[in-house]
Amino acid sequence: MNEQLKILSGSAHPELARLICQNLGTQLCDATLTTFPDGETFVQIKENIRGGDIYIVQPTCPPTNQNLMELLIMVDAVRRASAHRITAVLPFFGYARQDRKDRPRVPITAKLVANLLVASGVHRVLTVDLHAGQIQGFFDIPVDHLYAAPVLMKAIRERGIEDLVVVSPDVGGIKMTHAYAKALNAPMAIVAKNRVSAEEVEALNVIGDVAGRNVLLVDDLTETAGTLTAAAELLRKHGARNIYAGVSHAVLGDKGKARIAESPIIELFATNSVPQAVGDKVTTLDISGLLAQAIIRIHNNESVTSLFDI
Repeated sequence: MNEQLKILSGSAHPELARLICQNLGTQLCDATLTTFPDGETFVQIKENIRGGDIYIVQPTCPPTNQNLMELLIMVDAVRRASAHRITAVLPFFGYARQDRKDRPRVPITAKLVANLLVASGVHRVLTVDLHAGQIQGFFDIPVDHLYAAPVLMKAIRERGIEDLVVVSPDVGGIKMTHAYAKALNAPMAIVAKNRVSAEEVEALNVIGDVAGRNVLLVDDLTETAGTLTAAAELLRKHGARNIYAGVSHAVLGDKGKARIAESPIIELFATNSVPQAVGDKVTTLDISGLLAQAIIRIHNNESVTSLFDI
């Protein structure tokens, strides 16, 4: 292609953007991002990007609204600088859990965010492990949906955990749990839960045999770690030995970090899709290589399907 590939980073996760550039053997595009005293965001691209193939790396993690608005402003700046194509690289897609009307008079914010991205001038979206895969259909532009499973499973296999059972911390995660169990050649189990509030979860029962077995809890996302830690406590009561957990996005605040540290979980595997994936017992796995491979394949109009191989 004649269009020059350039990587831009917002302020949400510049370290991940730099790692992607290292994998691609390039430098971050020079840009200025500042915040005025009244909170308004200002963006200026300091390089000529006319006709370029531009990739803007900006997970919409906390502060979610600030990072989302910054992304929209960056897209507008790039579009007005006459870029040929703009790809929003969203390692973590915020608002993904607001994907349907589950109560009266509530928004479908995931669809609203998709509309905003398209309206701002995004031509393509590259993301990792959406909370609900059907969110891809909220966009009227191409969406490349990557999976963190190959990165997580590589780390899990390196631990050499024997006699393993893969457990879903809730009924909604059965599909992901089955994929992990099949790839790891392990049986699966399910924890039935009841959500008390946004931060409190009650684990009710275990479906499957975990007594005397090592356990791997898998989920796409954890923030306050209520679901994971409640499941871990219940699994310990049912006789589980060593309890591990693996999540694609660990958007951990202080409460989540404290819960993980105090829980029976020995080790939490999480990708660096967000900068919050750190803390006691947290092992952060780098997905910059996966994103870099996807970017170069998109740039060269090649298939990204082989990146899904586990």
